[in-house]
Amino acid sequence: MKLGFFTMPMHPRGRNYTQTLKEDREAILLADRLGYCDAFIGEHVTDACETIPSCLSFIASLAYETRQIRLGSGTVNLPNNHPAAVAAHAAMVDHMLEGRFLFGIGPGGLRSDQEVLGNLTQDRNAMFVESINHILALWAGTPPYDLTGRYWNISTAQTMLPETGQGVMIKPYQQPHPPIVVTVVVPYSKGLVAAAQRGWQPITANFLHPNWALTHYPMYQQGCELGGLKASRENWRVCKSIFVADDDATARRYAKDVNGPYGFYYWNLLTKRRSRGDSGIFKHDQSMPEEAVSVEYLLDSLVICGSVNSVVDQLLAFNEKMGGFGTLLYAGHDWADVPLARRSMELMAEKVMPAVNQALGTAHA
Repeated sequence: MKLGFFTMPMHPRGRNYTQTLKEDREAILLADRLGYCDAFIGEHVTDACETIPSCLSFIASLAYETRQIRLGSGTVNLPNNHPAAVAAHAAMVDHMLEGRFLFGIGPGGLRSDQEVLGNLTQDRNAMFVESINHILALWAGTPPYDLTGRYWNISTAQTMLPETGQGVMIKPYQQPHPPIVVTVVVPYSKGLVAAAQRGWQPITANFLHPNWALTHYPMYQQGCELGGLKASRENWRVCKSIFVADDDATARRYAKDVNGPYGFYYWNLLTKRRSRGDSGIFKHDQSMPEEAVSVEYLLDSLVICGSVNSVVDQLLAFNEKMGGFGTLLYAGHDWADVPLARRSMELMAEKVMPAVNQALGTAHA
């Protein structure tokens, strides 16, 4: 099992924005030094707690300071951007990373982003599909382009000057395009079937209970079969909120406290989902009463924490329940205590994952 990283990221209001940007960058740089294979970064335009408005710009800031880690958009919210702008920006980032770029895409879930950018009442799934079709056509096509759609028409026919390069789009470094990844946040996702049919790879969100998260691989398999592709659990990334400390008491104090950084994270997500009448996503059983879905419940059921040996045992049990997957994505949280946050990432890479993989190797020997 590989180890990667995924951050939205999420910081309490009132924290210094300049400082949190530095911490978010340092988390990725640390992951690179520790040998994490991937790092995905989210984006939101109108959120004082999730404060990266352009994951592609953020990734570009890391391109020449990282060495081996692949950097992914997690995700570019396509309805909120013009497809031609995304195609050009993503292609540039792919060249900056010389093939270490993963193109994560999605329809975007933050309602205030949808409102401010004018697509709150639009069919954003339809916008998402049209946008990625345009992006792939721009990368594969030759100018002048002639793309028509319900939401965007794209052409450079009137202004093209081929001898000067005017009207010509940049093509990606990776051909025919960077690997495409989608984040999956609902059980039995039909969208995942459509994505897998096109050869895209899934990331299972860290706020889904295992009994719902494990529904994703069968949907991925179904999509691969429809597309004539071979499904592999190695292509499945699963995100999880994890905290490792040198002792269990420290880990629980940091990761299970409702007033701590993990508690803040799940309070923020729960509050946003409740505002749209959609807190059912956080229930392991849909018959649960609404009042039972508390931050304490989410921390208890969704966060893995403890000493190295404890986390190894919990991850092995989680992997067995899921049926196996290729990459575990460690979810980034606010660095409320910088030494403890860094230590957790170090212990994951240097102690936990070697023990997990040794146990998995022994189990399959």
